[in-house]
Amino acid sequence: MKNKDLLLLFFILPFIQACNNVVVTVKKDSTATTATTADTIKHISPHISILDKEALKLLDSAAAIEIIAQGFKWSEGPVYIKDGDYLLFSDVPANRIYKWKEGQGTKVYLEPSGYTGTVPKVKEPGSNGLLIDKNGKLIICQHGNRQIARMKSSLNDPKPLFETIASNYKGKKFNSPNDAVLATNGNIYMTDPPYGLDQGMEDSTKELSFQGVYCIKPNGKVILITDKVSRPNGIALSPDNKILYISNSDAENNEWTKYDLNEEGLVVKESVFYHVNAEEKIGGNPDGMKTDAKGYIFATGPGGVWVFNPAGKVIARIYTGQLTSNCFLDQLHKTLYMTCNSFVMKLKLKTAY
Repeated sequence: MKNKDLLLLFFILPFIQACNNVVVTVKKDSTATTATTADTIKHISPHISILDKEALKLLDSAAAIEIIAQGFKWSEGPVYIKDGDYLLFSDVPANRIYKWKEGQGTKVYLEPSGYTGTVPKVKEPGSNGLLIDKNGKLIICQHGNRQIARMKSSLNDPKPLFETIASNYKGKKFNSPNDAVLATNGNIYMTDPPYGLDQGMEDSTKELSFQGVYCIKPNGKVILITDKVSRPNGIALSPDNKILYISNSDAENNEWTKYDLNEEGLVVKESVFYHVNAEEKIGGNPDGMKTDAKGYIFATGPGGVWVFNPAGKVIARIYTGQLTSNCFLDQLHKTLYMTCNSFVMKLKLKTAY
């Protein structure tokens, strides 16, 4: 081997190891901010970037980003089930929900998960966001069936039998319910972009002229929260349920917005929470997010997961090396689970958190 070949191998080897190793040690280092394509993010070594010392209350810079499952078409919608100690997540194109449990690995949990029809769906027919309601039932955002639904069977005996919670607004079918969050008063807030329609915005079956964010009341009434977000995607509530956060995954308008809610859970004020500038676009768009008990926001976006404080300041970024779709905060194990392209990853948070 020639000297120049050895030198090239010296620089390339760390990237190969980062992609192939199951456990990736986190390290603080600089990351180029001029990259804009999805291919570029795969060449970024997974690491945590601490932007403000406030983040050290949440993140341990000596922690590791660990791949716990892989081989999926597009992983999404993670939710941890405390009773049973396992993780559920969607593979949207595969029309499946998977189950992962420490020491047991991954297996198919529910199939089909989001589309039960007979006409083949091309794009993203499966389930996306997943929730557990106050009765311990699984709530599913179903792209293919174009509804938000509840699995009829128990979590311990999953069957692809569903009851509709909501499927339309004023008689017009939803586009493809994407993600949802449950409020303490029973309201379900849901985003409805066109990603599950085979032809997207141009799909002939699209009935609504906009992409909405909705509030579904416990009695089934559907209320439009906003039709002004071009690609509403991730959604989360502040711990006191007074603020609703929405991510816009429109590549031309990467931003997170917030909506102040009244006691009934309806909007009284809206504003931009954070707008992604050109230098911050590393690969990927704002997507799923979760809030912790103190109001910190873990939001998937360009490069991986962005961590905001309640005032809207970015205090850290978790770079995964993959397009990152969603996340879940498991308070039991103090762990952040992340669905990242064909992978599922986890990161231990500080024990004091």
